[in-house]
Amino acid sequence: MKKRIIIFTKTVLLILCLLIVGSISIAEEQFINPTDAEKYVGKEKTVCGMVVSATYASGTKGQPTFLHLDRPYPNQVFTVVIWGMDRKTFNSPPEVFYKGKTICVTGKIKSYKVGPEIMVNDPSQIKVKSNPTSSE
Repeated sequence: MKKRIIIFTKTVLLILCLLIVGSISIAEEQFINPTDAEKYVGKEKTVCGMVVSATYASGTKGQPTFLHLDRPYPNQVFTVVIWGMDRKTFNSPPEVFYKGKTICVTGKIKSYKVGPEIMVNDPSQIKVKSNPTSSE
């Protein structure tokens, strides 16, 4: 009887370990870099990269905010778009708060004439992954 309990316990532990390793692999696959985003147009994904340029186009129709990841405008490879009507849900101006930070943004990747993008309408879609060291 004692031998069965030991075998059962080892089996359960092995299954738990496999589940944990499997869930880590799945989680890693969900994050993509900005240069690979075009491969996932039409899919819900999380894209992680550094905000290297950011603009609030207050004089443009819809007053969009553009956060460009990894490469600055006009050579951007991926853009986060926040429409003017959604800016009020952010505690700070997004173009100021996120610039220079590495973020992960989750949403449906869409194709636009200048490249892939995700439209964000809620701050919960953006997570700051890390902050660069500040000299201030």
